[in-house]
Amino acid sequence: KQWYQRRVAITAGIEMQAITALAHLRACVVCVLDISEQCGYSLKQQCELFDNIKPLFANKPIIVALNKIDARKPEDLSQEEKNLLEETFKKNANVLVIPMSTLTQEGVSEVQNTACDALLAHRIEQKMAGNKVENILNRLHVAVPKASQEVRAPHIPQGVLARRVAGYVKPAEIRKLERDMELELGDDYILDLKKHYDLPNPDDKYDDIPEVWEGHNIADFVDPDIVTKLDELEKEEAMLEEAGVYESEDENLTEEQKDIREKAGLIRKEKAIIRHKHRLNKHSNRTPMSERVVRKKQGIKRARSISRMSQDESMEVDTKFQTKKVKPGRDVSGLRDAKMVKEVRKKMKKSQIKMNQFGKAGEADRHIAAKLPKHLFSGKRGAGKTDRR
Repeated sequence: KQWYQRRVAITAGIEMQAITALAHLRACVVCVLDISEQCGYSLKQQCELFDNIKPLFANKPIIVALNKIDARKPEDLSQEEKNLLEETFKKNANVLVIPMSTLTQEGVSEVQNTACDALLAHRIEQKMAGNKVENILNRLHVAVPKASQEVRAPHIPQGVLARRVAGYVKPAEIRKLERDMELELGDDYILDLKKHYDLPNPDDKYDDIPEVWEGHNIADFVDPDIVTKLDELEKEEAMLEEAGVYESEDENLTEEQKDIREKAGLIRKEKAIIRHKHRLNKHSNRTPMSERVVRKKQGIKRARSISRMSQDESMEVDTKFQTKKVKPGRDVSGLRDAKMVKEVRKKMKKSQIKMNQFGKAGEADRHIAAKLPKHLFSGKRGAGKTDRR
């Protein structure tokens, strides 16, 4: 942290607590000084602040980082400022001074690596100073290999040596990556995965090869001798054509037979069109009828046919075409006329008024008995019966 932001005399309590907390940590302290004095405090004030807090970091590795060397180099400091830094760090022999710049990242990694190495060495020294090290050292054995006297020269192939003698220099080939092509072309870039295919004929790289054809895997039907077989098949087809196997019968027909065949084809086509139109208009000119209306019409047709058949005495009437007599409903069976039916229905509604007022269940209401009666399934259950409590 940059402790030079405030002097100790004017620091708040929380800042002093943060500084003194480092005294209880096993850490490496990195103190950052601003040699450009752009922070608002002079180099002298920062050195005084470092002298004040230095006693808190006794027996700890300390690194002083001279920051902002991009704005002001350590060589550009005045002689007075150089003497001030030398006197400040002479008092502290274990302090390492490293210049750095967080803007240009110069020296930042050096400060990090130095701090880690110093902390590791400090922790090893503390462990070596303890009493437990003696018991551990007795168990450790460091093996030191002996240097071999044999000279092992590097192996260089004879072909490489011959090229060197001939003065052959391999040109530096810079491989153009796909990422470079993408940055160069921008939106016009298209990833081409087929350009690196290693095929006997480079023109076959971009041929469309289906993986599945009519439900079959193409790879199952790959034949390495397909080219040879195809040549033989083409030769056989050429021989068949020369022999006149594929000559059509139409070539031997007369003009009259050709005319008859053409007219027959037109007639078949016209019939197919008429048949298709008839199927489309089959149900378009009819309105949908319910089953009841259909039965009524069927009954009227049957009655008409029976009346026509009765006029001819020589024809017998088939009883299966006679309409069935409709039976009366259960609510009107046993009643004389419509007046009596009306009175019965009026009395039935009047008898239901009192039951409807109290919301009582009638004989037509559905009743579901309780599947889990409360008096049998409430409370703690013991080891006895469950039919009563």
